[in-house]
Amino acid sequence: MNTVLLKKEGSICELTLNRPESLNALNDELMGDLMAALSTAEADASVRCIVIKGAGPNFMAGGDIKMFAQQLGQSPAQLKATFKQFIGTLHPLIEKLANLRVPLVCAAQGAVAGFGVSLTMLCDFVIVSDDGFFSLAYVHLGTTPDGSSTWFLPRLVGLRRAKEIAMLGERIPAEEAVRLGLAYKAVPRAALDAEAAAFAARLAAGPTQAYANTKALLHASFNRGLAEQMEAEADSFAECAAGPDFAEGVKSFIERRKPVFQGK
Repeated sequence: MNTVLLKKEGSICELTLNRPESLNALNDELMGDLMAALSTAEADASVRCIVIKGAGPNFMAGGDIKMFAQQLGQSPAQLKATFKQFIGTLHPLIEKLANLRVPLVCAAQGAVAGFGVSLTMLCDFVIVSDDGFFSLAYVHLGTTPDGSSTWFLPRLVGLRRAKEIAMLGERIPAEEAVRLGLAYKAVPRAALDAEAAAFAARLAAGPTQAYANTKALLHASFNRGLAEQMEAEADSFAECAAGPDFAEGVKSFIERRKPVFQGK
């Protein structure tokens, strides 16, 4: 993999988008490399947290505009087919990110634009540099958002605010992104890597199965009625209660000590 760097330390897998000269803009190669890196991390049973970062001063500037420009000589019908295919090839990556069972942490600095915003919304937690900004900038190209952003954005910030973000394409400073729920916390840029590493270590030491089940319950809640959701909660609690982490959690509570979870 040339455009994604993979580093594993203990139970944490770190994936770094590695096209800094292009602001880590998304192209076919980066898309394929990120899919391969996620598959590698997912296949490793010892991985209990994944961190996504961007090389260089910016996290991700969205799609590769230079790549887009190369297509402009095509007919309208050809352009429609070209971009429908390109965006369609992104969907398996989005589904893999959305369905990861281990916690997914994003450490984002500088520009977080276009699909970069989608990528952060697909993560469970986002830590952003205090000088960073978010921009769903598709409108400035005369097109509409993709990459699952129109699904996640209104769920995170509400419909009216989502319209403002998507239709105006304005920059959202880091602290405002935290207030809106687009990010978990903002930290000085110099502290970003250390903050992300410490947070990932906290999650990696947690009850991995419970995290996975909690994510699944929350994601499914939008498409279920109350009774169906409560039944799913009961099933999930029972499943976790049958595992060693539940026994450890109960024992540690009674013994007034910090639990040591196995992630099972």
